[in-house]
Amino acid sequence: MNNIYGFTREKLETYFLSIEEKKFKALQVFEWLYEKKISNVEEWTNLKKEIREKIKEDFSFAMPKIIRKERDTLTRKYLFELEDQNYIEAVVMYHDYGISLCVSSQVGCNMGCQFCESGRLKKVRNLETFEMVSQILAIESDIGDRISSVVLMGIGEPLDNYENVLAFIRIINDAKGLALGIRHITLSTSGLVPKIYDLMKENIQINLAISLHAPNDEIRNKIMKVNQVYNISQLIRAIKDYIAYTNRRVTIEYVMLKGINDNKNCAEELASLLSHMNVYVNLIPYNETNHIHLYKSDKETISNFCAVLKNRGINVTIRKEFGGKISAACGQLRSKEVEK
Repeated sequence: MNNIYGFTREKLETYFLSIEEKKFKALQVFEWLYEKKISNVEEWTNLKKEIREKIKEDFSFAMPKIIRKERDTLTRKYLFELEDQNYIEAVVMYHDYGISLCVSSQVGCNMGCQFCESGRLKKVRNLETFEMVSQILAIESDIGDRISSVVLMGIGEPLDNYENVLAFIRIINDAKGLALGIRHITLSTSGLVPKIYDLMKENIQINLAISLHAPNDEIRNKIMKVNQVYNISQLIRAIKDYIAYTNRRVTIEYVMLKGINDNKNCAEELASLLSHMNVYVNLIPYNETNHIHLYKSDKETISNFCAVLKNRGINVTIRKEFGGKISAACGQLRSKEVEK
């Protein structure tokens, strides 16, 4: 049975036409689901009883269950159990400009990045669209507040679940869906070059973030397996083409790993690599985990690295640290539950 939270408005219009009803009924359904947050079909009083019965017959309204929550001052982490007893997680972060939510796009991840807990437990399957949408709805209900921005940086590689992720973006961006501004949606990829080109041609003005994490192939090959398929040269070409085609700035994510990618030479090399590109660099203090023997660069090293980039004319920020006390590194909460 199809889950209704996985249907874009366009797909729902096609459904209503297939049962010989007017397609504007899709708009009414979206208003009940996403504006009024009412999933009890019996309360959808502007739809005929026959239509309500047909919807109940054809659609599931099931959502993943929140089975654990952890919280820090500015962070809440959620562990969800899916219908097939797999686990995913999402993280809420409170900023001075609003509330952001980091969502998962897969159960596990096959990218195998050395620093990432998610990749330690391999990919089981892609998340369905409704399982991504439901993360937002369940958490908004739990916190009693509206999520103002969404980042696809949780468990999984979003571009490895391309069609479901695109449908998710369209539902949460829909003015009658969750009505999140398109520029309040960020997709982070480890660098699946062909999919970056596909995304480029979708004509959706989301924020694209590239998990680069190294200034050269030698280092990136060691910490990111994807670089052995799509190397830095190919990735930089794709980023430049994406920027030229979309006229959108791209974020370069760079996790600071002690003794791996954090020295002055790395900073100089990174500055040369990104010179004259419409990008900004987000330096990320590493969130250490018990299972991975990589460590966070100290604050002075990060500050010095940042200074080199600034002196070379690179736009750069140091990401504020969130959730260090609550297993907030991507995949930590899920791995604990799986290993139990």
